[in-house]
Amino acid sequence: MSKIQGAVAVVTGAASGIGRALAKELAQQGAQLALADVNLAGLEQTRQMVGSASARAYVVDVSDAAAVENFASQVERDFGRASILINNAGVALYGTFSEISIKDFEWLMSINFWGVVYGCKFFVPQLQREPGSHIVNISSVFGLIGPPGQSAYCSSKFAIRGFSECLREELRAAGVRVTCVHPAGIATSIAEKARTGADAHVADLEELRKEFTKALTIPAETAAQIIVRGILTNKDRVLIGKDAYRIDLLQRLRPARATAMLTRWLEKRFQIDQAKSVTGSSKGH
Repeated sequence: MSKIQGAVAVVTGAASGIGRALAKELAQQGAQLALADVNLAGLEQTRQMVGSASARAYVVDVSDAAAVENFASQVERDFGRASILINNAGVALYGTFSEISIKDFEWLMSINFWGVVYGCKFFVPQLQREPGSHIVNISSVFGLIGPPGQSAYCSSKFAIRGFSECLREELRAAGVRVTCVHPAGIATSIAEKARTGADAHVADLEELRKEFTKALTIPAETAAQIIVRGILTNKDRVLIGKDAYRIDLLQRLRPARATAMLTRWLEKRFQIDQAKSVTGSSKGH
């Protein structure tokens, strides 16, 4: 895709975070917007933030195939076409594999992975008719490496990565480009809103939530700019943040040991932060 001006961009998870930032960035570059989320109030706020841009808000549960199919039909009715599809909607889940239930796992996969599959399935016919169209699927650095405590989340993000790689080659002849995005710590509310596993220890996970939130330092606006630049330059893969590049390099250099090495580093950092916290509390008294 050589320009955003005049494109019809479909963005899921648009009520906050990266989705909202993408809506604003795409609007600034002249796109028309079809914005989807389950959060109507947040969607309306996003729609107001894009100013005079042509934008419509749709309440859509991406885990519901029929709802996504209807969404695609509504976009075609309202805009006549779709040029860019950004499958951004996603959720997080705290707990080890033994602490989360099958229902927890299915809930996360239904949104993070099946939401991407449904979006592609029902929008691809429109995208195939649009010259220079583009699909963006948001994975994660946890689609490159699998640390403990993230079995469901990593499963969904690795699945998005594999699905995107297959889809990219299948759609290449049709002129539809596919970009898979692997962000590191983006400053969104995903950690705060994460669901806790059915058998997880809430007190322990609150500490983990705090530590995880500290790592979310990259502004969503920065992520959106990098993603849009990836669309304009037809990148197959986009990494966001220095940690994403470090993790990608580590996984390439030590594929059999990368997760263990990262886990040890995270444990040491957690211990250091805990020690600093205790020291700070002692000084306070």
